[in-house]
Amino acid sequence: MVQWSVVQAGDPVLRRRAAEVPPDQITSRAVAQLVDRMWRTLDAVPGVGLAAPQIGEPWRVVVIHDLPEFVEHYTRLQLLEREREVIEPYVLVNPVISAVGYETRTHFEGCLSVEGYTAAVERFHQVDLSYDDLQGHQHRARVGGWHARILQHEVDHLDGLLYVDRMNTRTLCTTDNYAELADLATGEAVDAVTGGADSGGPPA
Repeated sequence: MVQWSVVQAGDPVLRRRAAEVPPDQITSRAVAQLVDRMWRTLDAVPGVGLAAPQIGEPWRVVVIHDLPEFVEHYTRLQLLEREREVIEPYVLVNPVISAVGYETRTHFEGCLSVEGYTAAVERFHQVDLSYDDLQGHQHRARVGGWHARILQHEVDHLDGLLYVDRMNTRTLCTTDNYAELADLATGEAVDAVTGGADSGGPPA
């Protein structure tokens, strides 16, 4: 039986910049097989996004989805605060993002490659995105909210960065401890974790 596992922090593949997929290889069988493995891993874990380095493959490939079952347990107010909604599955080859303006949002993030922990991370509210699909067609979009957060998290993986490099270090906590705070608004959760002390962290 195949074991679908995610590379954990400490493996050097997570700290190296992933290589671009050559244009003539985007539609190749090898890339299709890589993406299939990524989807199977993401479904088994599960999660909302996965970058190829997280399964030990140093290529600039990402898969993303935010399924109905991932968002249905949130209240309407929580979804509005997080600006989170269902994202249909899609594949990004050689994605490029750039911030739109300077507006940011701070929310708690976890990572499949840093099991057992979560922390508040400041990210840009909107990004411009370009990427190729598996047919070699280029796409461009402006993305905001939680979707933009996922994109920034995954593209960081392609650049050898983890969310712990950007987190407010004072908010780092176990996922078990955060589970008791998950129903709070992010600002309230930050105050609870830090004891209401100054919680300023590094910019995104």
